[in-house]
Amino acid sequence: MSHATQSRFHGVIPPVVTPRTADGAVDTASLEKLTKHLLDGGVSGLFVLGSSAEVPYLTNDERDLVIRTIAGVNAGEVPILAGAAEQTTPRVIEEGRRLIGLGADAIVATSQFYAISDAAETEIHFRALHAAFDVPLFAYDVPVRTHFKLPLHLLVRLAQDGVLAGVKDSSGDDVGFRQLLLATRDVPDFAVFTGHEVVVDGALLGGAHGVVPGLGNVDPAGYAALYNAAQSGDFAEAARMQDRLASLFNIVYAPTPGRVSPGAGGLGAFKTALMLLGVIDTNVMSAPMVQLNEAETAAIRTVLESNGLL
Repeated sequence: MSHATQSRFHGVIPPVVTPRTADGAVDTASLEKLTKHLLDGGVSGLFVLGSSAEVPYLTNDERDLVIRTIAGVNAGEVPILAGAAEQTTPRVIEEGRRLIGLGADAIVATSQFYAISDAAETEIHFRALHAAFDVPLFAYDVPVRTHFKLPLHLLVRLAQDGVLAGVKDSSGDDVGFRQLLLATRDVPDFAVFTGHEVVVDGALLGGAHGVVPGLGNVDPAGYAALYNAAQSGDFAEAARMQDRLASLFNIVYAPTPGRVSPGAGGLGAFKTALMLLGVIDTNVMSAPMVQLNEAETAAIRTVLESNGLL
């Protein structure tokens, strides 16, 4: 690794989707099967209650059920990172402490949202979270959801001060991502993850510790193989595997724009693929999102078949 040390948090850490039954309840049997599917695929950790889990749609009881179910199957095999998705500092602290009590090994938190904030308040926010939690804290940079891009200088300062254990970058800012890798290269036990599905080989070549790919729900073994190739220095093989995963990612283009919301499209594609693979029972989404229909499901089946998964 180009980093000073290998963090405990590294490799492929998929954001686990939340299966639902036909009547809309959390499907714990399918969630158990999915967790086993991910562990058998060779993942290095599990990110629970992230965007791919439909976390803003889950009630507190459902969030608790999800992390309890996953932690029960995992039984300490890999670290569990839990998303404490709430609008403001006091609410994130309350949420994070509850999730730690249910088995979270680290907390992943965004900047404040709904609240109209700035960089100074965001620094106070993350320092307060770090002080409140007895597990590592990761910043989740996802401006498409928070409407605030975490500034590079702030992330670097929080890394150097030991406030943050790492960053999950879903900003889409590849220049900023590379600058963050360079600026934190010598910070011990600090891990930078890309949230991209299709440029993981490049991120790893640049020194990223790993990836948090929604598509990793569908093909965890594919991402684990990509990561292992990169770790061994075989970036030609890593690129070949990334090309295949980029082809598999075409499932997200199956949903019909206008019929399915942008939010439901990608997640619905992942769920539909998992249903076709027999890992989960339905592709039901959290209300009010709509599930993919038969024609969209057929298109996803074609992509799975052409990429060797069916």
